Amino acid sequence: MRTTEILAAVAALTATTATAQNETYADLDRTGWPDSFTVGTASQGGTFFVYGSGWANLVGEELGISGGGEVTGGPMQNMALVHTGDAAFGMTTMGPARESLEGTNPIAPGLTMTQACAMFPMYQTPFSMAALSGSGITSVESIPAGARIGFGPAGSTSDTYFPAMLEALGVDFERRNGGWDDLGGQLQDGLLDAVAFAVGIPTPAISQAEVQTDINFVDFSEEEQAQIIEEFPVSEFTIPADTYSTLEEDMHSVAMWNFAIANCDLPEDFVYAATDIVMSDNARMMNIHGSAAETVPENWDKNTVLQWHPGAARWFRENAGAEIPDDMVYSAR
Repeated sequence: MRTTEILAAVAALTATTATAQNETYADLDRTGWPDSFTVGTASQGGTFFVYGSGWANLVGEELGISGGGEVTGGPMQNMALVHTGDAAFGMTTMGPARESLEGTNPIAPGLTMTQACAMFPMYQTPFSMAALSGSGITSVESIPAGARIGFGPAGSTSDTYFPAMLEALGVDFERRNGGWDDLGGQLQDGLLDAVAFAVGIPTPAISQAEVQTDINFVDFSEEEQAQIIEEFPVSEFTIPADTYSTLEEDMHSVAMWNFAIANCDLPEDFVYAATDIVMSDNARMMNIHGSAAETVPENWDKNTVLQWHPGAARWFRENAGAEIPDDMVYSAR
């Protein structure tokens, strides 16, 4: 399905489910709640955009306020937007989140982004590659010197970490950036030799590309996987063969966790309600994107970086038995 068709389906789904559910949140104290909100996502054609636009629509419909996804540069920019309050919510990856807290986010070097709080676990982002079958690229080792590789939007998780990973593995390449839809088109047109993507799976742009042209999926060898895990903040991950229609066997990968984030000063009841909508009915989230299979309460403990928003912390303590330490919950000073 094209991205626009996916979003239309998401809008239709949320519109039909909201009517029966709105009464659950009708009597909440809405003091200080915004009249509308945005969720910082990433470029069109990536999982962040589909997933984020979907849950923004769902929460907006359920709470009876206007909510939508915003195209952004991805996790690094989302941390900045949520920290400043330019976006109420966003989506980030643990690596960029840590850098943002340490003041090394390239969006605003030196700024410690402590006003972006953890909201709920999303899913793991695996790192993998796709190349045109005619390129002869079937493994990391076979990538020719000077290969043109697309790494997604500048400052995205993929662009931040994947080039460094390939350099550590001794790959010489020409770096290209752009939105995932655009890079997928360039791959099909032969303007790129490969796309290195760190986004949720299945990746819409890659799913579309494999329907329209012959591609090779490129994974890491066991030795390459071990080296990357030793040198970068990632863990072992396997991409199942049934993720893509032309993927013939499981792929060795590595991954980082993604979390939804909220501006720390948003009203506690607002964030509690928004968290409840997302976390209390996984089937609805799965209808938005298959990666939401990991958007479940027991994955609350995958956040070891960000302080929790008080509303989100309360939800996980009450509904998931989460033992979140008090010093990991944001408190306005």
